[in-house]
Amino acid sequence: MDGRRQQMVTTNRAGHPLPYDTYQQAIERETRRFAEVVEGVDTKTAVPSCPGWTLTELTQHVGALQRWFCTLLSRLVQEPPRSREVELGLPERVEEYADWVAQGVPAVIAVLRETDPQAAMWAWGEDQYARFWARRMFFETLVHRVDAERAVGRESDIDPVLAADGVDEFLVNLPYAGLFAPAVTKLRGNGEVIAFQCLDATGDSGDSGGVGEEWRVRLDPDGFRLLPGGSAGTDAGQPGAQVTVRGQAADLLMLLYGRRSYQDQESAIQVSGETALLDRWFAHTAF
Repeated sequence: MDGRRQQMVTTNRAGHPLPYDTYQQAIERETRRFAEVVEGVDTKTAVPSCPGWTLTELTQHVGALQRWFCTLLSRLVQEPPRSREVELGLPERVEEYADWVAQGVPAVIAVLRETDPQAAMWAWGEDQYARFWARRMFFETLVHRVDAERAVGRESDIDPVLAADGVDEFLVNLPYAGLFAPAVTKLRGNGEVIAFQCLDATGDSGDSGGVGEEWRVRLDPDGFRLLPGGSAGTDAGQPGAQVTVRGQAADLLMLLYGRRSYQDQESAIQVSGETALLDRWFAHTAF
């Protein structure tokens, strides 16, 4: 990839740009971490955060999804695909699934390096460029790495800079998720605003993190949308937000993905305002 592509950034609404190659590196790292977590453990172990799944289904899902994303990228598809069937090369023994996931990493990285992030292509979310799929693949893999760790009783860690970007990625694309999450299309209101505020300072890399970064979502009669702009040091009680959710970036990310609840006794999430509105949000955004 030439220098121009390496410097290409995906900028989120909170003004927190990440270089395209950051996603390449993070996908490789997260995929290998996932494979290491599920290597040698009981494949029948239940995954509480993915009801009905065991580590077998979770591992197959991660490997299959990456291979499907790579197929989309390599073809730069311009229309929604009619089928998600791709050649998986699944091993006959489920005990070999972890190695199968890890073995797919070189092909994934090669496709990402060979693809122009600014190439126009179909994507189910807002950003109709190839870079959408790199960002999406990363957060799919990261969240499922956490799923696997929790299933086997391991502690999880998420870099706050990456987590803040994940919050943004989720909220930017959620209005378009009705394709596979029909309840999202029924999330409406009368102008109510939900604010999600990130409280982190810096990430492991030392980059500026998410002090006071805020995402504000407004529910209107015809749907909902992420309001433009993010701010630092914003007072949680500023006019317009009927409910404000504060927390560390990793906690917010897991909350949005339904991996934790703000009602848990040990939750580090702080909520002020109309919790009924927040409950309505989660009832429609779970998938």
